[in-house]
Amino acid sequence: MDSLNLYVDGASWSDDEPEVYRKGTGVFIPNLEIIETDNNQTENPVSIDVLPDDIHERILSCLPLSAIFKASSVCKRWYQIIHSKKFTLKDANFLSEKTWYFMFTSSVEPVGYLYDSGLRKWYNFELPFMVHHTWNVAPSCGLVCFMDDETSKAIYICNPMTREYEILNIPPSPGFPVYSALAFSVDQSKSKYTISVVRSMQASDDFLLWNVSIQVYDSQETTWLPPVMGAMQGWRPGDVSVICDNVLYILVFCTRSNEVQNFHGMITYNLDNINPSIGILKDESVILAPCALTCGRLMNVQRKLVLVGGIGRPNRPGVIKGIGIWVLNGREWTEITRMPHKFVQGFGELDDVFASSGGGDLIYIQSYGGTALLIYDMNTRQWFWSQKCSMHKKFPLEIFSGFCFEPRLQFM
Repeated sequence: MDSLNLYVDGASWSDDEPEVYRKGTGVFIPNLEIIETDNNQTENPVSIDVLPDDIHERILSCLPLSAIFKASSVCKRWYQIIHSKKFTLKDANFLSEKTWYFMFTSSVEPVGYLYDSGLRKWYNFELPFMVHHTWNVAPSCGLVCFMDDETSKAIYICNPMTREYEILNIPPSPGFPVYSALAFSVDQSKSKYTISVVRSMQASDDFLLWNVSIQVYDSQETTWLPPVMGAMQGWRPGDVSVICDNVLYILVFCTRSNEVQNFHGMITYNLDNINPSIGILKDESVILAPCALTCGRLMNVQRKLVLVGGIGRPNRPGVIKGIGIWVLNGREWTEITRMPHKFVQGFGELDDVFASSGGGDLIYIQSYGGTALLIYDMNTRQWFWSQKCSMHKKFPLEIFSGFCFEPRLQFM
């Protein structure tokens, strides 16, 4: 069977076989005719075109999101309904989609594979612009924020499903940053989003003192607020931060050479009460990590602050013995789970470097060296593999990366 390729505003959706031959997807045939039979007598066919738009909307809203995009290619009427503002504003009510995962690699084109965790299917997919695996990526409520880590001059806010995006210029840094961290949060009730960019700059030759700047953008005010300036002694921010309940959480790293157990920590900043100067942050302001970590990531899952990281060996903290998930309660970390050993072995090429991304109820973990994708469901407290992705390595040192997001039809 030839593969089915459909394009939505330039994005490719590919399946192994046409949806009309697969159960449970609910894709309709153009001008489907309803025919009643009585005693083997065929009545005059009745086309669903006679149904009003409200009924068509109710029919379409019962489909999974991937099928909705495919249905928009069925006929002009469905295309107009699906892309109407009235229909997209309803999507938050009728869509109960889990987060999806976009996997990509070092390529000259913005292409990759998109995993639908609800239907457990992969699709060929293309972003509207190039994204490198070194970029900072921050998802929230259907939108994804991208920042080029090398230039840090522009930010892209994008809805991957509709391919809509806008570009936002970043104001110049007050110094010469060595590290930059991006955080992004959407408030759907107020139709606004908040972006923060944290930059750290070396302030002493011994690497102990670091200057820190926090720049915040409010979409309602359409402006960058004056930068918040501060410094850290013995600690420095890296490239990991997240916004949860309008509090900015920043992962920090110890710069004291004799520290092993508490090599990582976290600082917080309340975005409801922005102070242009935070002075020199003391050790007491740092929330210590639960153990020696590698590849630590902060994420907002179920409106909770979640930490995912590799658990370092006591004598060799840079070498992991497993992967753990913690939730912050006050200033203490509560361990939720550790990856069972059979899943650690299942990665094959899993080393001390891996990617993790979370949202909704799901947390995704992927090795940079391969396409195996492991998922943890915070609701069921279960680990499971995704379906196998057909992406393959083109050369031995090829790097794979990815991020998850909530599929939505509306931009804001």
